[in-house]
Amino acid sequence: MTANITICIGTVGSGAWTSEDGGACWRRVGRGVGNESRVYGVAVHPREPRTVFLGADDGLYKSLDGGRSFEHIDSPMNRMDVWKIAFDPRDPDTVFAGTRPAALFRSHDGGRSWRKLPVDMVEECPNVGVPRVTALAVDPADSRVVWAGVEVDGVRRSLDGGETWTRITGGLSDPDIHDVAVRASGNSRTVWTSTPREIFASLDTGESWQGLGVSQQFSLPYCRGLAVKSDDPDTVFVATGDGAAGTTGAIQRSTDGGKSWRQLPLPDRPNSPIWAFATHTADPGLVLACSHYGELYASDNAGDSWSKLPREFTEIRSLVWTPN
Repeated sequence: MTANITICIGTVGSGAWTSEDGGACWRRVGRGVGNESRVYGVAVHPREPRTVFLGADDGLYKSLDGGRSFEHIDSPMNRMDVWKIAFDPRDPDTVFAGTRPAALFRSHDGGRSWRKLPVDMVEECPNVGVPRVTALAVDPADSRVVWAGVEVDGVRRSLDGGETWTRITGGLSDPDIHDVAVRASGNSRTVWTSTPREIFASLDTGESWQGLGVSQQFSLPYCRGLAVKSDDPDTVFVATGDGAAGTTGAIQRSTDGGKSWRQLPLPDRPNSPIWAFATHTADPGLVLACSHYGELYASDNAGDSWSKLPREFTEIRSLVWTPN
């Protein structure tokens, strides 16, 4: 595990934390974000690694120093929970944000101003009550294509950079969406979405979906986060566990675009489902993962082996890493 990175995590009820030495030492963010804040989403600018956006229970925050300090961004989301943030990789001044209650917003000026996008979403749903945007992804090869997943209200797709949206249904039988990831290789595209007991794949920009049958392949079939290796789009990671508030978790990896899977060896039994991943193009082999209840794991060889970081936290909803 390299020490020359900064890790930033968002917790539920104890704010944001950073480590500037790869996880050896930690400190709570002391400027901008409250010590008892609920932080749901963290995202790193794709070209400016010291610029970090953070979504919390009172809107959006921005850091220009790698997460040491944040400033609150005045926006229409000030009274909303911001769960997801995604940059347009080709034009990083374009930023998307997803909230609870479920809504989508877009900025064209790096977060200074925001517009609510015209997306029809339900106000109430089973299981979680108030729906929330749990997935946001911009196609890395065609930024006109934007994906949003809602828990529990299905997948939305835009083909014009967010101006208009369509609810995707063909073959996607479970509306309880946990994450979305896009594989772009040459002219080929695969979109994956994770649900509580299945991963669905689409090869035609969401017009049709096929379940991969992972509940028959994974020892722990509850699926949360997805991550695609930046230099190898055939390698995808899935965070799994035994339930939403379960007692253990595991990481599955495919190196053939989802055709086959291998459960990766963790150094000990996680205390709850694995929840989310952090990757960065600066080192495609360096992958971080968190459990629902505050454990952190790191791999410097794209998942072949893992170490557990010594510090544990309250519930973690998101994490990122950036080069120092």
